[in-house]
Amino acid sequence: MVQQSITKSIKTDLKNAIIHLDFSYKKVGRLKLLEKANWAEEDLEVLESFSSRFARASDLYLSQYLRTLVLQKDPGFRGTFIDLLNLAEKGDLIDSASTWFRMRALRNIAAHDYFSSNLKDLYQEIYLLTPLVLGVSKQV
Repeated sequence: MVQQSITKSIKTDLKNAIIHLDFSYKKVGRLKLLEKANWAEEDLEVLESFSSRFARASDLYLSQYLRTLVLQKDPGFRGTFIDLLNLAEKGDLIDSASTWFRMRALRNIAAHDYFSSNLKDLYQEIYLLTPLVLGVSKQV
């Protein structure tokens, strides 16, 4: 009973995070921010919001939703994060453990690398991977 209510809460949080990410993803695309050579402060604010929403949605999916699904299938699971991803891939919960592992790395970079000299590369990669995160809404 408790496990089900946690899953319902996680699903609600994840659905909301995906809605917010989708809004930011479309805004970045509509404003063509990744095509610009230089960003104004307003552009950076939109991009930072986008990367934050990517981080939140991907983290909710990986650390809570996916972990809950794996634990439901294997209550004794106590592996590392990559073990979790490999087990999820093996169980057809995700297509590629390595892609989702990269998303986790991007989440960490976006959250902790405040003055990256490669912000454009970071935002472009996040933008390219966002449809995978948005696609999890079909599972939820």
